[in-house]
Amino acid sequence: MTENMTSAAFIAMLAKRIKRYRIDYPMTQKELADKSGVSERSISRFEGGEDIQLGNLVKILSALDLADHLNLLVPDNTKRPSYYLSEEKAQIRVRARKKPDRSGDRIRWGDEK
Repeated sequence: MTENMTSAAFIAMLAKRIKRYRIDYPMTQKELADKSGVSERSISRFEGGEDIQLGNLVKILSALDLADHLNLLVPDNTKRPSYYLSEEKAQIRVRARKKPDRSGDRIRWGDEK
């Protein structure tokens, strides 16, 4: 959907694509109605560019074996690389290192005891 496209124009474009897909499937409106459980009248109205319920659209897409493509409508946010960048890292507590006692350390040469 482009910025200038109205929702009615987007519905009409989507309906035209689904109608073309149904015809190429090949399937009649009656067969699609029987397979999807959506009334033939609703399918006819939708293919004419009218708005239908979202549940009916999902049923139609499922009947046309297009339901797997619904994931493309709204991508999973956790699959984006930027999601992991914004994730807060859990802080790990680290003990302070003890400084070794070097008071008795002194460089000794081989002839010193």
